[in-house]
Amino acid sequence: MSHPWFTDKWFVSPFNYVDEVRKQLKLPERVIIHDTTLRDGEQQPGLVFRKDDKLKIAIALDEAGVDRIEAGMPAVSLEDFEAIKEIARQGLRAKVMAFARCLKRDVDMALKCDVSGVVMELPSSRHIIQYAYRWTEEKAISRAVEAIEYAKQHGLYVTFFTVDATRAELEFFREVVEAVHKYMDSLTIADTFGVCTPYAISYFIRKLKEFVKTPIEIHAHNDFGLAVANTIAAIASGATAAHVTVNGIGERCGNASLEETVLALKLLLGVNTNVKLEKLYELSKLVEKISGVKMPPQKPVTGDNAFRIESGIIADWWVAVRDVRPVEVIPYVPTLIGRKDVELLLGKKSGKSTVIDRLKKLGIEASAEEVMQILTKVKEKSIMKKGPLTDEEFIEIVKSVVKTKSER
Repeated sequence: MSHPWFTDKWFVSPFNYVDEVRKQLKLPERVIIHDTTLRDGEQQPGLVFRKDDKLKIAIALDEAGVDRIEAGMPAVSLEDFEAIKEIARQGLRAKVMAFARCLKRDVDMALKCDVSGVVMELPSSRHIIQYAYRWTEEKAISRAVEAIEYAKQHGLYVTFFTVDATRAELEFFREVVEAVHKYMDSLTIADTFGVCTPYAISYFIRKLKEFVKTPIEIHAHNDFGLAVANTIAAIASGATAAHVTVNGIGERCGNASLEETVLALKLLLGVNTNVKLEKLYELSKLVEKISGVKMPPQKPVTGDNAFRIESGIIADWWVAVRDVRPVEVIPYVPTLIGRKDVELLLGKKSGKSTVIDRLKKLGIEASAEEVMQILTKVKEKSIMKKGPLTDEEFIEIVKSVVKTKSER
């Protein structure tokens, strides 16, 4: 029998779905996925996407089913301007948006790019206005009103992007938002420096919903490793759109990862997006290749080790369940996200099951005694090598141990 937490493709905690937990949540039926790989993702230090790179990634994002593509900031360079314009003219299903400061000239550049919407940024805490921007509060608010009204007059969808929202004074933040409320289509809460906990994000969203009548979006950074958790917390508290980047690339420690966010929403909360899960791995590898930013092997969802097993105990479990109930020892099957099957590695931590499994795949027979000899040599070789063995290295060990039929 299938449950939201248990299907033939995944097995997560049933506690995610108990009434006492669910009744505290304000989940939307579907979450809008706003991808900012081409803007905030590219802000990762040392990373540059050329025009053709941006076009390839935008097409892949659209094929994967993201709802909105933040294609870049036209004011950054002529090539960015041209890339955004080219993406906007592709006829993609996704809404193509540009990033802009609260300046009329930035709005004009976005209009020349033929985008359908803009993400308009403004500092929203007194201290960052004073110390970083060196503006008066009146200047900040007046710029927001003037530019956002101008964007709406020219038919653009506007999401008001509040920089440093999670460190803002709530009274001042409300003053800023209420000044532009009638012009914006949605409000984006930016945890610009990744300094919130999921509990604080949840509180903040609930407070905002007391006076914000437009949809609320969440843009989380990962300085404490909480970007995905904070994004999920915001959605569970009433936000309806998640700003993400492929592989979580971005400024400093990066952003909320698209693949982790989408999968967590679907499997852990039962909330749908328009993203095709089977496209996640392919999309991740494309961005990894184009960006040159190699993902750590332990990265959730798309890391190289996500479906590799070396531990002998876990390998025993996998061999026992893989043909009848694979999700007993992995949270979801790799094919769900477009990956190949689980891989058993031969190394220091391996056990008999892995050796027997590899021998069977190679069509080699060995006695119980020979299996143990092979295992011992595998461990020794792995320790010397400080890593797992290749098939060639394994076969060399097997040849040194297994007797031919004439020798038996």
